[in-house]
Amino acid sequence: MEDSCLVKPKIFIVCEFIGSMFLVIAAVVPMILFIEVLKTDIAIAVVADALAVGFVLFALIEMFGPICTAYFNPVVSIGLAISKDITWSQAFRYSFTQILGGLFGIILSHLMFYDRVQILLTISDVQRSGGAYIGEILGTFILVLCIFSLVHQKSNRVSLFVGLLVGGMLLCTSSTMFANPQVTVARMFTYSVAGVNIFDGVVFIVMQSIGAISVVYIWKYYISKCALNI
Repeated sequence: MEDSCLVKPKIFIVCEFIGSMFLVIAAVVPMILFIEVLKTDIAIAVVADALAVGFVLFALIEMFGPICTAYFNPVVSIGLAISKDITWSQAFRYSFTQILGGLFGIILSHLMFYDRVQILLTISDVQRSGGAYIGEILGTFILVLCIFSLVHQKSNRVSLFVGLLVGGMLLCTSSTMFANPQVTVARMFTYSVAGVNIFDGVVFIVMQSIGAISVVYIWKYYISKCALNI
């Protein structure tokens, strides 16, 4: 953890809230704008969504990374707690803030198009197939692995590579790469096709947790093996 995070935890909380909010906006608004307003095919909307999420995530990490490590994702926070990089108390505070930010992002997303659809929050009825569950394990696994690897290497291009990875995996996973419990919770309450019904959303969160926890233990095992060979 950076000293600024330890000295000024409120700054970190504010950053997590704002970052999570805009990440959800990036994930949901293209599916409303392109389908409900521009009347495009869903395939075009998905490509636009991938570009929006990748670009916005890159910018958010660039903005907030220098202030304090930008997570915007409860499985990343919890994974770091398991690996003892942050405390469990910090992980739970960050996760709660991320979820609140995501829900606020959904409300703002709907407000932007309230003149067309008079809904602020609703329970999504979008069903996801069983194959999407596997997609969530894979998407979360590679995302958390990417973050752990880049941080371990002290890379100065974390924002670029994470943005590219998330945008790319959105286009090559059956679930369109949620890989984030706070985004999943938020998407349970949208009327757009970006939504997910509550049952599938809960299963998604379980799959995301499996993917993230697998990375933590595989990474720890890999590091310990490397240490023995030094």
